[in-house]
Amino acid sequence: MKAQALFIILFTCCLSLLNAQEKPLQIMMIGAHPDDCDIKSGGTAALFIAMGHHVKFLSVTNGDAGHMNEGGGMLAKRRLEETKEVARRIGVSYEVLDNHDGELLPTLAIRFDIIRRIREWNADIVIAPRPNDYHPDHRYTGVLVQDAAFMVGVPNVASDTPPLRKNPVFLYFQDNFKKPNPFQPDIAVDITSVIDKKIYGLDAHKSQFYEWLPWISGNPEKAPIDPAERIVWLKKQRTGSISAEVKASLQKWYGAEKAERVNYAEAFEICEYGSRPTEADIKKLFPMLGK
Repeated sequence: MKAQALFIILFTCCLSLLNAQEKPLQIMMIGAHPDDCDIKSGGTAALFIAMGHHVKFLSVTNGDAGHMNEGGGMLAKRRLEETKEVARRIGVSYEVLDNHDGELLPTLAIRFDIIRRIREWNADIVIAPRPNDYHPDHRYTGVLVQDAAFMVGVPNVASDTPPLRKNPVFLYFQDNFKKPNPFQPDIAVDITSVIDKKIYGLDAHKSQFYEWLPWISGNPEKAPIDPAERIVWLKKQRTGSISAEVKASLQKWYGAEKAERVNYAEAFEICEYGSRPTEADIKKLFPMLGK
């Protein structure tokens, strides 16, 4: 009987350990507008989801200014519907906060909203823009997330939502801005296998990629009308060469041979304000690295 009892205890412990190891990661990606996360990390999100982990996209504004002909509540509603379609296509959760596009400020109220969302998601990883960017909404989203980074664990801040017991790892999306300091690709993810899924997700934001963004950028090449041709056009518009810095990061995480076969990648910089991960931590948090 003692042997049987010991076996049951050991079996239960092993089962608990297995369940703990298999617990899905909780990843939150935060952008200023309803297409920002999709652009910066849609491929990485697709990889996480394919591996059984949970990803949430959070837009801090409702995108109600992002069009040349439409605006206000009707545009916000249209863009919300586009995010719902992205969620269906990629498998992410998608939430849009009701703050006006182009009017975002790093207020205490919005900081508390972000703290609550990070806590409710029980995030292991939080990714957001760096606070140096051409667009004020992007900059202030970066500031808001930085300001929330430590506070997510402080019980008396936004006390209506239980604090996290472990601070997430906070990361920055890749950008090309050099001043006051250039982006550092601490982590680079090979998204070659899911690039078409990422582009299919971007395709759901029709108001942006086929209307507003070509217009505001002065792109003389109009988007095609045919849906299949649009996908080909969008992939051409939204993919580019991999920088030498990102290539070096790919070599670190995948090895030189695999890195040479990478056609598309997304990169992230570690923010100093959250948990500071070791290389072993990064491999656990990004289980697709090296595969």
